[in-house]
Amino acid sequence: MVTPSDVASTPDAKSLERTDATGSDLPRIVPRRHVGRWAVAAAALLVLAMVLNSVARNQAFQWAVVGRYFTTAAVLDGLLLTLWLTGAVMVLGFLLGTLLAVLRLSDNPILRTLSWGYVWIFRSTPLLVQLLFWFNIGALYPTLGLGLPFGPQFVTVKTVNLLGPALTAVIGLTLHEAAYAAEVVRGGVLSVDSGQTEAAQALGLSRRRTLRRVVIPQAMRSIVPTAGNMLIGTLKGTSIVSVLAVHDLLYSVQLIYNQTYQVLPLLMVATLWYIVVTSVLSAGQYYVERYYARGNSRTLPPTPVQRLRARLAAALTRLSAATAADARPRERG
Repeated sequence: MVTPSDVASTPDAKSLERTDATGSDLPRIVPRRHVGRWAVAAAALLVLAMVLNSVARNQAFQWAVVGRYFTTAAVLDGLLLTLWLTGAVMVLGFLLGTLLAVLRLSDNPILRTLSWGYVWIFRSTPLLVQLLFWFNIGALYPTLGLGLPFGPQFVTVKTVNLLGPALTAVIGLTLHEAAYAAEVVRGGVLSVDSGQTEAAQALGLSRRRTLRRVVIPQAMRSIVPTAGNMLIGTLKGTSIVSVLAVHDLLYSVQLIYNQTYQVLPLLMVATLWYIVVTSVLSAGQYYVERYYARGNSRTLPPTPVQRLRARLAAALTRLSAATAADARPRERG
């Protein structure tokens, strides 16, 4: 039989019978201590500190060389071309991908099949193969013309003079990204409840206006995260155009270390620039997702700055409460 004295002697009972800072007899709530969680976090921070220390103190990286070439004109020119290429490919790719998604969702079986075939072909072949194909298109079609089918051609142009390395990169990357963008847009449209479309049709809205005013704004909540991943992937994927001698960031770095033979430091320069740009794009993606989350919840999720302010305020509140609690016994004494 358990007596009241036995209950009072247990640690849990002692912690519950402690009075609060105001001296009342209310039980004190003791938070649960996650010892294992803090131990794993401490081990992870220790490993991170070891990795950062090894990278910072490794003389093979030649950080002085990295700092010297980080903002040179050749590297910045390559970075600008990489950013331009990424932006152009994403805009053109999503424009073409949206058209393909609309055709894929069409009731016309011919348009639906053609759209599916496009996506199937460009997702089934490697990007490098596609770029090399477009780069050597002159061997298959020396001239391109505009005219009547099986009839005379009014305008002809030589593909050798038409498709340079930069234009070939834009065409190849755009056609490749459009296939993936089509599936992203189609998945976002299908994620919208069919009742929204039925309600719009009941109000007399046309199919085009329903898609533009009702479906697309709600589908953006599903499209934006995947589109952000595609944008970052395209930024890094532009490095493959260096095989076409396009002066992007990686090719500019390669030209430098082919002359100086400082391979690792120059590769670190390109790596750091990719990390910087990717971090900026990730931050922009977060705020775009937050913008389109307005109609999904009553309150928007707090930004990192707001979370930091809230934690600082909570820490200051706990500190002031602890200081006040320590001061009361002194006043009573």
